[in-house]
Amino acid sequence: MIEVTAKQDAGAGIFTKCRDFTRAREVMAAGIYPYFTEIASAQETEVMIEGKRVLMLGSNSYLGLTCHPRVKEAAKQAIDKYGTGCAGSRFLNGTLDLHRQLEERLADFFRMEAALVFSTGFQSNLGTISALVGKNDQVVIDRLDHASIIDGTRLGFGKIRKFLHNDMEDLERVLDNCPPGPKLIVVDGIFSMEGDIARLPEIVRLAQRHGAQVMVDDAHSVGVLGAHGRGTAEHFGLEKEVDLIMTTFSKSLASIGGCVAGKEEVIHYLKHHSRALIFSASLPPSAVATVLACLDIIDEEPERRERLWEITAKMKKAFVELGFDTGKSESPIIPLFIGDLARAFQIRRILLDRGVFVNPVVPPAVPPDEALIRTSFMATHTDDQLDFALEAFEKAGKELGLI
Repeated sequence: MIEVTAKQDAGAGIFTKCRDFTRAREVMAAGIYPYFTEIASAQETEVMIEGKRVLMLGSNSYLGLTCHPRVKEAAKQAIDKYGTGCAGSRFLNGTLDLHRQLEERLADFFRMEAALVFSTGFQSNLGTISALVGKNDQVVIDRLDHASIIDGTRLGFGKIRKFLHNDMEDLERVLDNCPPGPKLIVVDGIFSMEGDIARLPEIVRLAQRHGAQVMVDDAHSVGVLGAHGRGTAEHFGLEKEVDLIMTTFSKSLASIGGCVAGKEEVIHYLKHHSRALIFSASLPPSAVATVLACLDIIDEEPERRERLWEITAKMKKAFVELGFDTGKSESPIIPLFIGDLARAFQIRRILLDRGVFVNPVVPPAVPPDEALIRTSFMATHTDDQLDFALEAFEKAGKELGLI
């Protein structure tokens, strides 16, 4: 009996933090809890929440392809042929001919020698960085890089060095202070919360001067940046200077999963050393077929991207005219800086009650006292929908004294 009690006490110890975590319940009790909202419809410009139709301004489906007839049909045909899953890892029994087709298509899309598909975008960064950066290596990252990049650096055995967000002078300082040896610079192409674009020309220039390789996370850039939607490197005309391009399939590519593209020898090495790849179940065939269909549509329908940028310009201008602080955004991700966490939750709730869904972003995702409302736009939003949203923002902003 004494032994059992001791074990119970030990168990309670590790769970003490769970009992002491009360902040989320307090926000729930106040009626402004914004997370795990149930959506009872497809991810389109309007969704069903709490039994009513709501305008979606929080989706990463930038090109609006999640319900495209060709995309859905491709997923259905893949299920009919291959079933719903692969029942194993890529390393063993989980590689279909469909995976190989997608990797060849992605390598061609990114103008790289080869590509490797992972089961999630998070794993793509985690598995690539942790496999490449060894104990004698340096990995240099932007302080506002995505969590998957940060966790990838932590799993590696290299020295982690951070530079101030998009600050090229600070990046140069960091590189100047790195000891001789291999170095990998990893940055987001479009930063997922702030909406600004990495200063890739300066990054490449500094990398070449210091003998470093460059990896770009194009999760939010594919389908958005570049004349053909190939991302940040194409946007700046630097496709031959970037060493690795990573992207997710859960944004413009309307699915789940991710990939990394680069030289064949690097991809070959990752196939045999990336634990996130080797020890994870393979991406299901319907998801793979979805990405293949989306890549075709990106090539064939550039007007989607053109419309997305028309919407971006309209909304950025309108938010500024209303008096909102949109920071340095230069993409379809437009943040509205609120500052106080509670007020960010409040305006999110007010907007939802007025028929507009947005995402609040609070610490630790952003620095203290820099809570924001993250709006993101889809090529399929109509002008009437956008005008409806602006009216809701104006009323909510005035109600809280933000504008």
